[in-house]
Amino acid sequence: MKMRVGQRLIMMVIMFLVIAGVKSNAQEGKKFKIGISQFAEHPALDDVRRGFEDELKSLGVEADITYKNSQGDTGVAGVIAQKFVSDKSDLIFGIATVSAQAAKQSTGRIPVLFSAVTDPVNSQLVKTMDKVGGNVTGTTDATPMEKQLELFKKINPEIKRIGIIYNTSESNSEIQVANAKEIGAKLGLEIRAVGVNNINDIPQAVNSLVSKVDGFYTITDNIVASAINLISMAANERGLVTVGAEEAHVKGGILLTDGLSYYELGRQTGRMAKEILVDGKKPEDMPVETLANTTKVVNEKTMKKLKLNKELPVFEGAEFIEQ
Repeated sequence: MKMRVGQRLIMMVIMFLVIAGVKSNAQEGKKFKIGISQFAEHPALDDVRRGFEDELKSLGVEADITYKNSQGDTGVAGVIAQKFVSDKSDLIFGIATVSAQAAKQSTGRIPVLFSAVTDPVNSQLVKTMDKVGGNVTGTTDATPMEKQLELFKKINPEIKRIGIIYNTSESNSEIQVANAKEIGAKLGLEIRAVGVNNINDIPQAVNSLVSKVDGFYTITDNIVASAINLISMAANERGLVTVGAEEAHVKGGILLTDGLSYYELGRQTGRMAKEILVDGKKPEDMPVETLANTTKVVNEKTMKKLKLNKELPVFEGAEFIEQ
């Protein structure tokens, strides 16, 4: 008996759904090979990695994870990325701009996720935030800079000059400085920025600024993050108000932040990894994601050193830590 056209169509749909279901189940049971390349070792980037791995576990994603840290060396980041490609990783996760750029340059086939990248468009990782245009996507750590710079005036309306130290070889840092100058002009804050080439330049940069500014703003910068204790100590000794771009800075002695959690950013990237590896999504169809919620955190030890009242409105709703 000949099968009618309608019946044939129904059978084809059923077969497609069965095949798709088998493929999905096979993906769910697969153990994936993931390479993590982290550009430097400091709390913020460590939190991203920890959040990423924890989220994969909570989602039941089986993975053999190889973690490598280039210790701030661009050349090493490239070697790490190439090794992950030759190992035929199912996914490469680049933590920080340089590691993500190295991964992108090494493969146009393997899915690449990034995190702790401030401006993925200007860093040439993606074409646009919505249409990434290739095998690379991820999460950005762009901070609510205007909200953070406003904190200086809320603590003391007389504050006028803010010091920023930044890495001259990191494009994201230069972008942040430019944004800070633009926002600062609107808020009546003069931004005085000093660039450094490596962590050894930090003491001189700090010394050149402490007598010329009323406060310090620490941006999301790998070199700055590595020397956050040095910056906070110098500022606190001078009685200068400090605001950080993220929580790890406050743990390092900066007075306060109203920023994102890098751990939660890592978890969000972990969910994207699951969508790629298990659900079969393509990076090119996944916009770059941002973390919507911010958290206000205050270093109580620094607050006391600066003789600030815990009941000030600027501290309302904050989490207080003593480190």
